Amino acid sequence: MIDIFCRGLFLLLVGLCGLLGDDVSRFSRREMLNYLLDPSKYDPRIPPDYEQDHPTNVTLQIYLLSFDTVNEAGMEYSLTIYLRQKWVDHRLQFTDYNRSDWLELDTRRIHNVWVPDTFFRNEKRASFHNVTVPNRLIHIYKNGTINYSLKLSLTLGCQMNLVEYPLDYQECPMILQSYAYSTDNVVFSWTDVKPISIQPEIQLPQFFIEGYYIEECHSLFEKNFACIRASFQLRRAIGYFIVQVYIPSIMIVILSWISFWIDVEAVPARISLGVLTVLTMTTQSSGAQSSLPKVSYIKAIDVWMAMCLFFVFAALLEFAYVNVVTRRRTKQLLLLKAKLDNDQVRF
Repeated sequence: MIDIFCRGLFLLLVGLCGLLGDDVSRFSRREMLNYLLDPSKYDPRIPPDYEQDHPTNVTLQIYLLSFDTVNEAGMEYSLTIYLRQKWVDHRLQFTDYNRSDWLELDTRRIHNVWVPDTFFRNEKRASFHNVTVPNRLIHIYKNGTINYSLKLSLTLGCQMNLVEYPLDYQECPMILQSYAYSTDNVVFSWTDVKPISIQPEIQLPQFFIEGYYIEECHSLFEKNFACIRASFQLRRAIGYFIVQVYIPSIMIVILSWISFWIDVEAVPARISLGVLTVLTMTTQSSGAQSSLPKVSYIKAIDVWMAMCLFFVFAALLEFAYVNVVTRRRTKQLLLLKAKLDNDQVRF
């Protein structure tokens, strides 16, 4: 009797163990998420490899949705991106679960998962997109790989060298860094395939996006924080300046030369034309400089405008010189004529 009871108890325990072993595979997706993110087992405040001898490797990828403005006066540029981050959190593996290859988290549960503290070091202004819901997502894969994506609008600082303006070429950086974790716990790297994707339809009114390059960067602090950098290569489109600056200034200089064909005795006409072209050239130079910062070095546009103003002003000076010379010569001719008349009277 006791032997039969022991056998029954053994079989019951074996069956119970089998049921417990199959519990995870029978979970629904919601139950699986609750199981993985159980606060008693998973702490979202701690990095995945915090207790290990190696840091957590976070790979980043950027998809450029729009390149909005480049502001020379503020030394900044604005853009909208998808920021995608990927890392492995072994605490969230579910290899025994066969109902799905990945689990999707609602935005209201993202705070239950550890995410990198990535920030943009040269950011001036930034905003999340929350219409109609917060534009963020997390996918958790079987092996513990996590994909984290969010949509951002950024205004980033860009130190520009305007010596060759408007024939200039600029490199505007985007610097991503970990705010709290040093490289002992978290490291950043770019993805191997298309680290930065640029939407083909993107067009800027005054620039061409010629490309980009990526590199690692150094932290500004004593500790070495995770840091990577991407630089966008921008070349200014010259078409606007040809139409709005170069052609009008050339025509103004040519207009000032018309005074050479006006009779030297027509003083009001030549003076009016000379002063008008000088003032117009000065106004156009001020307009060309209005959208630029007040830098202390000489720019290419300054040289062009200064030479145009020099030619226009020289045309005005030419009239003044010719007028003085003509009056002197006229006076000399009158004196010579008077002398000849006096000599004729004597004889």
